[in-house]
Order: sequence, then C-alpha cells, then structure tokens
Amino acid sequence: MAQLTTTLGFRAMLGMASYVATVIAGLLVLLGVYMLILKLLAGQSPVRFLKDTRDVLLLAFSTSSSAAVMPLSIRTAEDKLGVRPSVSQFVIPLGATINMNGTALYQAVATIFLAQVYGIDLSMGSMALVVAMAVGASIGSPATPGVGIVILAMVLQTVGIPPSGIALIMGVDRILDMCRTAINVTGDLVTCRLMENLAGKRLPPEPVPEETS
Repeated sequence: MAQLTTTLGFRAMLGMASYVATVIAGLLVLLGVYMLILKLLAGQSPVRFLKDTRDVLLLAFSTSSSAAVMPLSIRTAEDKLGVRPSVSQFVIPLGATINMNGTALYQAVATIFLAQVYGIDLSMGSMALVVAMAVGASIGSPATPGVGIVILAMVLQTVGIPPSGIALIMGVDRILDMCRTAINVTGDLVTCRLMENLAGKRLPPEPVPEETS
C-alpha cells in the first residue's frame, strides 16, 4: 500500500477507501436482509438476536474462519437461540461449507473495482457471469482465512481481468475477510433459527416406565 501510494499519489488511497466502503456497505445491506427475514419469518427481535450471538460474531470477526467458530456457533444456537441439537448440528456444519454469501458479494465488488482500474468495460453479460461465478465458486470453498483471494483470481481470469491486480487490494483484504466471515456466520445462525420454526414443536419426552418390584 505504501509503494502504491508513493507511485500513484493520495488518489490511490481515496479509490481504495471507496472500494472498502462499498464492500462494507454491501455486507451491511446483507445483514439487514438477514435481520428482516428473521423478524418476518421467525418473529424474533433483531436486537435480541445480535445481543445473544455477539460472542460468536466477534470470534468470527477476529479469526476470519467459519470452521474455527463452528463449536461456539452450535452451542450459541442451542443455548441462546433455543435451537434443538438435531437442527443446529446439521445446519451449522453445512452452512460453514456452502453459505459464503459475504464472500460472493466481496468477489463481485472486487472484480468490478479491478475492471475499472484496468479500464475494462464489463457488459451486462459479463457482470452476470461474474455474479454466477462468484456464487458458484464460493459454495464449497474452504472456511479458512484468505481463501477468497484464490477464488477471486479464478473469477478475474474468466472475464479477462489480469489476476495481478489482486496485489492492489491485498493490503485491505484482511479487514474485509473479517467482516464477510461475520456475515457468513450470521447467516448460519439465522438459518438455524428459521429451521427450528419450520421443524415444528418438539415432541415431549417419552415417559420412563416405572420398575415393578
């Protein structure tokens, strides 16, 4: 980032700041959609939900790994959100593997940003291809820090953008990785809460037969 600033001037930092702000704004919109779905379909207060899940979201933000917080996500879903173990132990591991909405959003914004940097005009078909590639590539990607950069290189090659442009955004990738991981984990927990509602009432425990003497 220091070399880029000395070469291109402070204008480069302003462009990078607009890129970071766009990604964070998109992630906040995605968070708002999650909270709206939670309120409408599960009838739970978003403020209460965020309060109950703040520990796991902070851990996801600091580690940038959905897999690392999986045990805490399961425990939070069961203890604080009232999700039965059969639901949480199915949804959380599955979500840590395929629920990468935040990563897909980041890759789409990064691709358009780098296209503007290189002066490449993306048609509507190319933009649709970028979105499809970002969503498809993010499904099944490892839940480890920094893997989004590897997937982004593949997306860039698909639309003819030099992958070397990734060097321009490497300096701010870590903070964006932290943000999108927290959004991914939020999506997993919201899905757990919705699945608990859809699963219906819990069956009462079977009575234990009394021993006869």
